[in-house]
Amino acid sequence: MTALLDGDLPQASALAGVELAAYFVADQARRLWRRRLDQMAADPGSARWIARAAVAEPEDIVVGYAGFHGPPDEAGMVEVGYTVVPEFRRQGYARAMLAELLRRAAAEPAVRIVRATISPGNAASLATIAGFGFVEAGEQWDDEDGLELIFEIPAGHGPEQPVA
Repeated sequence: MTALLDGDLPQASALAGVELAAYFVADQARRLWRRRLDQMAADPGSARWIARAAVAEPEDIVVGYAGFHGPPDEAGMVEVGYTVVPEFRRQGYARAMLAELLRRAAAEPAVRIVRATISPGNAASLATIAGFGFVEAGEQWDDEDGLELIFEIPAGHGPEQPVA
């Protein structure tokens, strides 16, 4: 993440063991890496929960990144976060990332609720969570993203595969 934050894509790719897309050093991604590095500095145990490269197999192509915003809170809630590199969008990768995050959350005894927060105008993200069983639970204001709708699902209660 430090190499990504520094904009050193070749070094970050070498350390990751896969070729990362230029999108990983774009401004939005770099803001994420800064937040996650600060988060890991404050709580080293959060490292296993945060964003990782999403690799499509068998091609071994990095199509984005996905993870949780952090470890479960005191209520057992984790929030998912995933991003697909623009040239790989609309190919099912976001749904695959979300399915894997839900599977991972279900395997963690401390996780009881999985949350997704989405801007009401983000039709692609709203479509991505459709069919997974998420229920709208309210809204919130995010200083960076503005108004977000809050969706939640009990961990382990979503379908194994999304409904088309």
